Amino acid sequence: MTTVTLPTVPPPRRHTVAPGRSLAELTAWYGPLPLRRRRVPLAEASMEMSPDAEQPAFRFSFDDRELRAVLTSERVDTVPGDRLQLTGGLALNGVAFPVLLRLRVVERDEDRLLVVGAAKLPYRLLRRATGFRLPWRIPATRLRLLVAAEFA
Repeated sequence: MTTVTLPTVPPPRRHTVAPGRSLAELTAWYGPLPLRRRRVPLAEASMEMSPDAEQPAFRFSFDDRELRAVLTSERVDTVPGDRLQLTGGLALNGVAFPVLLRLRVVERDEDRLLVVGAAKLPYRLLRRATGFRLPWRIPATRLRLLVAAEFA
């Protein structure tokens, strides 16, 4: 009888954000002027690192009466200066809108990752593609989605 050792595959690692350890904010801009700034509840945020993929997958779920959307990453690039650049889609009203989210890694440990970042969205294109609308009294030209999360 011979013994055969099988290679061990490490289980996928999934890090989530604990309730109260995140922040999301949506700001409407008209030219250089911020017109409206509103906190948006971050319902769920996760980072999953699978053994066969070379880059992690990020997912942010926003749950607000104005913004009910899910941001998922398709590609994660490392930028010099401890920064990450997420290319992904913002699923809003059943339509995926392309988004570039630039994250700065504030703190990194073995079991913890603290990131802060923002994505700039052209309001007119977002409105045409997804049907997302701000109140009529806010003449916005672009939106900024700010995300701060601690994955543990």
